[in-house]
Amino acid sequence: MIEGPYFVLTVLGVLGTGLVAGVFCGFSTFVMKGLAELPPAQGVAAMKAINVTALRPAFMLVFAGSAVLCAVIAVVTFVLWPDEGTVELLLGSALYLFGSFGVTMVANVPRNDTLMRLDAGTSEAAAYWPTYVREWTNWNHVRTVASGAAALSYVLALT
Repeated sequence: MIEGPYFVLTVLGVLGTGLVAGVFCGFSTFVMKGLAELPPAQGVAAMKAINVTALRPAFMLVFAGSAVLCAVIAVVTFVLWPDEGTVELLLGSALYLFGSFGVTMVANVPRNDTLMRLDAGTSEAAAYWPTYVREWTNWNHVRTVASGAAALSYVLALT
């Protein structure tokens, strides 16, 4: 069984990746569906406001902090190569770093950046909005599953 500071790192990994999975799940299951029901100008304006507030410390500490924590867990696992939980720890780290954090950087953020450049009430924004909602949400599903699977993998490493 994992013990000491390594145990604490893994428990924090479960908490961080699980919290992020919950946030992403909320977006996939009801936030984006609710925004999609609004007229495009209102949906665009609301999502732009969400994107600004997402960059504040409360969420960024959990989201980026979990990425740092997953990287630390991966490095420590490679260095210590424990008798138990190695595969689960490395898998959990990879799932979060690539499937959640990485997907955010290469799929969701570029779409957010495009949306931020548009004025909510324009025809260009109205035309982009359905594509944005569909593509952003599809990638968000990937992030949700990857974050949840990372949390599960870390839990399995503890058992």
